[in-house]
Amino acid sequence: MTGAALQAPAEPADDPAAAQAQKLERRRRAGIDHIRALYVQTPASLTGYAVGASLIAATFWTSTPTALMAVWLGCAAVLWILRLLHYVRFRRQRGADDATLRRWRGSWKGLVLLQGAVWGSAAWLFWGRGTTFHQTALILVVYSYCMGSVQLLATQPRVFVAFISIVLVPTILRIASDTSQPWHLELAGIMVLLFWVTLLMARTFGNALGQAISLKARTEQLAARLREESVAAEAARRAAEAASQAKTQFFAAASHDLRQPLHAMGLFAEALRQRSHDPEVASLVNSINESVDALEGLFGELLDITRIDTGGVDVNPASVRLREVFGRLRLHFEPIAFEKGLMLSFRGEQHVAQADPVLLERVLRNLVSNAIRYTDDGGVLVSCRARAGRLLVQVWDSGIGLSETALPRIFDEFYQVQSTRPLEAHHRKGLGLGLAIVKRLATLMEAPISVRSRVGHGTVFSLTVPAGKAPRASVAAAAGSAKLPIGLTLQGRLFVVVEDEAAVREGLAVLLQAWGAAVLAFDTVEALARWLADPAAEQPDLLLVDYRLPQGTTGIDALVAIRARWPQARLPAIVVTGSSLGGHEDEAVTHDYHLLIKPVLPNKLRAMIAFKLGMRAG
Repeated sequence: MTGAALQAPAEPADDPAAAQAQKLERRRRAGIDHIRALYVQTPASLTGYAVGASLIAATFWTSTPTALMAVWLGCAAVLWILRLLHYVRFRRQRGADDATLRRWRGSWKGLVLLQGAVWGSAAWLFWGRGTTFHQTALILVVYSYCMGSVQLLATQPRVFVAFISIVLVPTILRIASDTSQPWHLELAGIMVLLFWVTLLMARTFGNALGQAISLKARTEQLAARLREESVAAEAARRAAEAASQAKTQFFAAASHDLRQPLHAMGLFAEALRQRSHDPEVASLVNSINESVDALEGLFGELLDITRIDTGGVDVNPASVRLREVFGRLRLHFEPIAFEKGLMLSFRGEQHVAQADPVLLERVLRNLVSNAIRYTDDGGVLVSCRARAGRLLVQVWDSGIGLSETALPRIFDEFYQVQSTRPLEAHHRKGLGLGLAIVKRLATLMEAPISVRSRVGHGTVFSLTVPAGKAPRASVAAAAGSAKLPIGLTLQGRLFVVVEDEAAVREGLAVLLQAWGAAVLAFDTVEALARWLADPAAEQPDLLLVDYRLPQGTTGIDALVAIRARWPQARLPAIVVTGSSLGGHEDEAVTHDYHLLIKPVLPNKLRAMIAFKLGMRAG
């Protein structure tokens, strides 16, 4: 009898040596698991051993000499105690190495075989004493003890064969040699049959148990590999998050540094336009401003998509008056539409949406910007209508339109429509991220977005948002509805500029002075504080400060310092930053300022100044 356990098939491996090593390792682990299984089953085996010995003693106590019974019970008790101590040692040293466990298995085998000898001697010592009942009880107890050992010894087939041979062969021989019983040979034959049945059952159980242990070892191996892969995956995830965060920080830093000279370039270009009436100079200035605007759009797209990918965009739904959103859109885009001869219209301003105000405005800004860019004649309409308890916000244009083949991919990253019409200079060819950003922001807000278009007739983007309840109060709700004074004059106005970049500071001063304003420019909060300490300092009309300033200070510190000097004046303020990563919205509300992202084109700055001075005047 081999009793070999079934093994799980080995995984194919490119390296035969590695495959063989894995196979040997699984066999080694299975062998160790077999040894541990023996000790796990020891308590049940010792219990059965004690019960069987007690039954034999109780059955033959009166029919057997006391000395003989005492010797048999003494041997059985000594072996029982030794096996118990064996088990206690295992419990105390569960972490024993493989070599130690194999040594223990040797002594365990010796104890088991000695116990088999004790039970095999019981047939010679007690058979024929007492009645037929006593003989029947002896056979039942001995055979039951053998059957109880099947589970214990099935993992050690050779030991089990030796064990039941030591127990049953003497019993069979004793029964067969008892000529006082007429049925002794028949009973011995039955015992031989039971002997072979027991061997067969042990082999079957051994195969099943061996397979279970092998599968357990295989499962543990796979679990260990899974843990290793999980650790590696977690490390890779953390590395990816760190790389993504580093990428975001790099883009933010690079964007801030690159926006500074672009910002100064636009300011100087506009100042040049103010000083020169040469049409060629004006054309060059327009080209410069278009290039600056294109670069600003590219920076914005890259940073927006990076923020979304890294989970840096939070959604905070609130009641949003579309009148305020449309007012800010009008303020920002009406000068641009005017320059192209387009009509920018808004409908449905009375509605209130339940959405994140920042994300909703960002989506509409992207859509309106695209609509104006790709529309040469007619206009752009931003509308809102109630639709089944929700609001349908749409951006219509009469532009060049999109083909049917382009519509399914219009929201894909880096996808750019290949138009058969030549693009004008103002049709900036970007990265193809603008509508991808719109789609992602709409998904974050759980606001479905769709598009319809006809080539040569125009396009409409539709965004569905929940309807909201009107908030109790709204600051400057109607301020954005006024027409913007394109030809802005700042005669008699005093502006305070706080900017650490010399080129930007000088450009702002030159441009504002060209518009008629008086300018006080400072490079640090400390220099500003020295001016504020002068009792003769004149109250300014508007504050224009950079967000990031030297010595760890910010534009917020400058605003707080100036407003502390004139606490009742409610001085309007504009904060300019080179970072478009966001996070300034709460500060803007707390410190009452509007934010502009560098590079700020002169027409945007002019529109914002008009808006702020109009608020103050109102």
